[in-house]
Amino acid sequence: MKTEVSAQLELEVQYATDTPDVPSREDFLAWAQAALHGIGHPVELVIRVVDPQESRALNHRYRGKDKPTNVLSFPFDVPPGIESSHIGDVVICASVVAEEARQQGKPTAAHWAHMVVHGVLHLRGYDHQYDEEAQAMETLEKQILQEMGIDDPYRETELVV
Repeated sequence: MKTEVSAQLELEVQYATDTPDVPSREDFLAWAQAALHGIGHPVELVIRVVDPQESRALNHRYRGKDKPTNVLSFPFDVPPGIESSHIGDVVICASVVAEEARQQGKPTAAHWAHMVVHGVLHLRGYDHQYDEEAQAMETLEKQILQEMGIDDPYRETELVV
């Protein structure tokens, strides 16, 4: 476990999986910084990369869904009287992300970037419960990813077998 620091972001990346080909700390830092662009104040964030068992347990406990999922966001509400720039934790299941990228015919790194951006935007207060919210969040995701040279993650792609 190592903490990376940038001008506005203190990022802790926790690797809790043996899944191969997981992105580097530098990749996570770049993707998280892109999703935090314009926030204007220092931010602390944890990204935890997990196996399907941990993802399933968290998804079941907090969302009532008994299966692993690609990304979960846990915003942190700072208690009154406490100073903290921690905005929350993003938990990403490595094997789910890899399998989704394969099934959707997307570059794995691009799908990882999307999951980080999506998770961090949730920590910033964006959501997709309602159509209008979903459209705003997806538009911002596409813009952030495009600025990093990554194609629209919502565009339908053909799986090449």
